[in-house]
Amino acid sequence: VLAAWQRPYLNIFKHFRVEEWKRSAKEGDVAALTDTRMKGTIYRIRGSNPASSYLQLPRAGTQSLGLTGRYLYLLFRPLPRKHFLVHLDVTTEENQVVRISFSNLFKEFKSSATWLQFPFVCGAASEGTARRGVPGAAPADARWTCLVLDLPSILALYLARSYSHLRGVKLCCNLLVKNLCTSDLLFEPGVPLARAHLSDLSCRGVAPMPRELAFPVPKGERWHDLYDYIRY
Repeated sequence: VLAAWQRPYLNIFKHFRVEEWKRSAKEGDVAALTDTRMKGTIYRIRGSNPASSYLQLPRAGTQSLGLTGRYLYLLFRPLPRKHFLVHLDVTTEENQVVRISFSNLFKEFKSSATWLQFPFVCGAASEGTARRGVPGAAPADARWTCLVLDLPSILALYLARSYSHLRGVKLCCNLLVKNLCTSDLLFEPGVPLARAHLSDLSCRGVAPMPRELAFPVPKGERWHDLYDYIRY
């Protein structure tokens, strides 16, 4: 059961006060920028190789975030013509630490008892710029993406393990990151609040995106025309 302080969702960057760098660590070229389009602070992580630049939570590898929410949300944008890498360390019920990694460096899915590597294909605003379905450097017009990971399902499906909690996150270059969040709710982007209350979405455990996690949508535009939503 989700602890009260993690309900209905936990805004990881806000809760752990990333900008103070007391409970988080940064290495290499990591900068907080104000993004007018995103209407807030974003973090830019860039570098020539993943080991040289990253943002890490918690600060020390010996500590654990202890977040038990089923879904992890990562709001990010790959830097154009670059490769990026994201590591998530999760702990199973048996107290085994498993690393789940996503990258457009990986050509294919690989797994071991302690590491799952998923190839990531970046979405582009115009389909013609990237070969769809093929991992590789991000296209020039790579979009802001809401990546949703169903952590218990991933562990159960690929390793037949039971999920306990999220231990740590390491965001390596080359990325722009708006936010990270955990929740037991499945947030559906682009759903107006009024419509959500009227429909049966809540019965299915689906909720509209909380404001602080939502990407801005200009008047007259549609969420799915501007951004990518990817669920694993």
